[in-house]
Amino acid sequence: MRVELPWPPKDLSPNARQHWASLARAKRSYRATCAALARQQGASPLPVERLELALTFHAPSRRAYDLDNALARMKAGLDGLADVLAVDDSRWALHIERGDPVKGGRVVVEVSSE
Repeated sequence: MRVELPWPPKDLSPNARQHWASLARAKRSYRATCAALARQQGASPLPVERLELALTFHAPSRRAYDLDNALARMKAGLDGLADVLAVDDSRWALHIERGDPVKGGRVVVEVSSE
């Protein structure tokens, strides 16, 4: 299964310094957005215990992004995907890589069972 999700907002960066309430709103919003987009792209509960996810981060610009920061920004989105797939994210193996920049940015998630 392949799902394309939006680039995580800057508010979700671990380097962002903001009030806890605005951070909670940003997390809730991004999680819901990613869950809805995953459903629209055909994601549904999977009858498996473990998954492999390959994440390709396509930044919105040529500016250098740390992959560890990009992954941290993506946590709420991955939680939304876990909600849709009904597989606990503690049972996922993650592989991350950097893709070519695209306008607006996106994260491509390829899901397979182990």
